[in-house]
Amino acid sequence: MAHLREHTDTGRIGRRRLLQGMGAAGFAVVFASACRGGGEESEAATATSTIAEATAAAGASTAETTVVTAGLETASTAMPVGTNPFDDYRYDNAATGTQVRIWVQDGVRYIEANGLPDHETGTFPNANNPNAISEQSYSFQVPAEPSVAGTSTANGILDRFGIAINGVTFDPGAAEFWNGDLSSGWQLEPLASGIDLGEDESNAHVQPTGGYHYHGMPEGMIAGESGANHSPLIGFAADGFPIYARYGYADASDASSGIVRLQSSYRLKSGNRPDGPGGTYDGSYVADYEWVPGSGDLDENNGRSGVTPEYPGGTYYYVVTDDFPFIPRSFAGSPDPGFARAATPGGGPPRL
Repeated sequence: MAHLREHTDTGRIGRRRLLQGMGAAGFAVVFASACRGGGEESEAATATSTIAEATAAAGASTAETTVVTAGLETASTAMPVGTNPFDDYRYDNAATGTQVRIWVQDGVRYIEANGLPDHETGTFPNANNPNAISEQSYSFQVPAEPSVAGTSTANGILDRFGIAINGVTFDPGAAEFWNGDLSSGWQLEPLASGIDLGEDESNAHVQPTGGYHYHGMPEGMIAGESGANHSPLIGFAADGFPIYARYGYADASDASSGIVRLQSSYRLKSGNRPDGPGGTYDGSYVADYEWVPGSGDLDENNGRSGVTPEYPGGTYYYVVTDDFPFIPRSFAGSPDPGFARAATPGGGPPRL
């Protein structure tokens, strides 16, 4: 991404200049409330190995701004309890080239990123993924205060579900189909056992465009998460609701109820496929699964309503899980069309 959107108010200019002076120090994460003005900057705090670890620290103190900088030995967080750090957020990682900017204006959350991961990746190209990672130019917008719709909306079979706070997109589906026929309805599940699309340990690989993207749990991004605490916010869906990973409160409405590994409510169908590839439902295809209400912790959108560290008053939120659907495949709200991609059977190179 050649350019991150510039803002002209005094506070944002001050933070931008501070970041520009940090180049040799490593990376910086800046959190601030979008509704606050002024150019004050807090003490710098210890940087952690991933963006998720850095953001998990925000939320315990009282000053207006938190700056997290690599190379310092003492931690100092300064985000008021209940403040969403992603209402005004900038992340620049000099080591990896990662650039992300998220801000809220007039009820819209704007997200710009260059798509470069901020953690170790697999080797790309590789035998099962012939593409090299390259810088992208992402620009999305979602509602800052989304609403749950009356019915769920399916994610397009080749569309992005959302974007992580490190600027890497969440893409649940792959452009592989039974007999190469998109119209067959039998889409291969990219994380199925026996199917190797060259993903790395973060369940990610690379599109022909050079876009690195997650098909499942972004392990490199959330490295260090042990289940001792609620997952930090890791991204935003195309409908504006937040995305978390793996761990949440045992009682969705009670932050003191303990931490559990959240379970999807999707299960393998029993019996055999009626057409297409035939054979037993074994998880090789997306259509091998069905939602079984009450069988897990999450609804048909792989989400639920409850309190989170960033939303102590409650919100609807999605969860990336260790089991299917991994990344959600449908929305509780209304997805912004900017996350969609055109799907033309047999046209153009495959989008892995």
